[in-house]
Amino acid sequence: MTSAQIAIMATIIIYLCLVIFTGVMIGRRSKKSAEGFYLGGRGMGPLVTAMSAEASDMSSYLLMGIPGLAYLSGVADASWTAIGLAVGTYLNFLLVARRLRRYSVKLDAITIPSFISKRYGERKPVIMCISAVIILVFFVPYVASGLAAIGKLFNSLFGWDYMMAVIVGAVVIISYTSVGGFSAVATMDLIQSIIMTLALCVIVVFGVVQAGGMDAVMDHARSLPGFLSFVETYNVSSGSAEPYGFIRIISMMAWGLGYFGMPHILVRFMAIRDEKELVTSRRIASVWVVISMAVAVFIGIVGHAVSSVGRIPFLEGSTTETVIVRLADLLSGYGIFPAIVAGCILAGILAATMSTADSQLLAASSAFSENVVQNVFGIKLTNKQNMLVARLTVVVIAVIAIFLAADPDSNVFQIVSFAWAGFGATFGPAMLCALFWKRSNRQGIMAGLVVGGVMIFVWKFAVRPQGGVFDIYELLPAFICATVAIIVVSLLTPAPKKEIVEVFDEVNAQ
Repeated sequence: MTSAQIAIMATIIIYLCLVIFTGVMIGRRSKKSAEGFYLGGRGMGPLVTAMSAEASDMSSYLLMGIPGLAYLSGVADASWTAIGLAVGTYLNFLLVARRLRRYSVKLDAITIPSFISKRYGERKPVIMCISAVIILVFFVPYVASGLAAIGKLFNSLFGWDYMMAVIVGAVVIISYTSVGGFSAVATMDLIQSIIMTLALCVIVVFGVVQAGGMDAVMDHARSLPGFLSFVETYNVSSGSAEPYGFIRIISMMAWGLGYFGMPHILVRFMAIRDEKELVTSRRIASVWVVISMAVAVFIGIVGHAVSSVGRIPFLEGSTTETVIVRLADLLSGYGIFPAIVAGCILAGILAATMSTADSQLLAASSAFSENVVQNVFGIKLTNKQNMLVARLTVVVIAVIAIFLAADPDSNVFQIVSFAWAGFGATFGPAMLCALFWKRSNRQGIMAGLVVGGVMIFVWKFAVRPQGGVFDIYELLPAFICATVAIIVVSLLTPAPKKEIVEVFDEVNAQ
């Protein structure tokens, strides 16, 4: 092992140790209750709320998926996705955050399934059961995609066994998530978002220098047909431009709809200490997401230029997602200090991955221990037993995710895309109707959850492969179908009871 690799590894190990130590220390000071474990006692400040929401959202696709897309085919795919996500972030904070915070406090709900269930006055927890199943079905592969990103990172850098790297990453995430709960996760997300930001800034400057300057980067990009176009895309196999039509633009923009249904993001709104501080959180989150994704797209462009001058090899297929890893490895060859900086950049990739995986593990844990065990099966647990079940659930879900991450050739962006669609099409319409439509009822929400979940699989595996006008990201048609199902079934079944409507009016009158 070279001195540069030793410096990188030492930096990453120190970072991982700090993560574990910080998480454990926060966990020791946290409120020992279900609300403390899952919501941090509703005491999060605006900065932590904003950056925790965005760090848990961005995941490994910010530092791997988006740069890889831009490297592979140019700006169209990556940029339209980024635009959709930026708009979705802003609208989620603007429309959903404040009302969800207020409503969840009124109903004493600490998870998204419990909120939806209590919103419609369920006596038999059918909605809660369906919601919990959806969370477990889609979060497990989502967590697996993050662990796969960790495995790729260590395998490509140090030649570590892929599965061993996956297991090490899982152990670190489990350690602070199971001990510290939401407070540890939110605080670590803030720290990790800072590391992610620094990693993006350093690598883009270094990449431009390695490519020969900004003029060289742009000249190279312009030499590739369709690479810089928003209405064309670059086909690497033919070396020519291909049309990037309206259907694909709408398909990529549809990513923004997913925000309305992400349990690990929505729960941040429920956890803020004062709903008035959400205005500050919205501004911070919106600015950060626009800048970070713009830089991520540009890194893909820069990386291709660096490959063209022979500083890093040309990347193909899923290996394009390692463009930042390759640039960091190149940086490490300039001495010990640059190697330490490279280690910090690679820690940024770990940060991006862990900041999402920890939030997802916590949301999945709450869905099982709080909603399934206690509400669906009716097993009454003491506070101590509840905490134990929650922590064991974190471990079990992580172990399942490890097995699902066993394929080193898996595409991080594709896995994230499918899970994102699953949550967006199920919880998205349900949350919007629950918060804004008084006439929506229990039967309608159940229909929307089921239709949205089923349509994700039907469109992904049966309809979309037909191509043409059907080649639309499954989130959009499934979201529309779920919304229609909620409206139609709600109108065809009895209106909600008077007491449910009164609570709705009371919350919205504030």
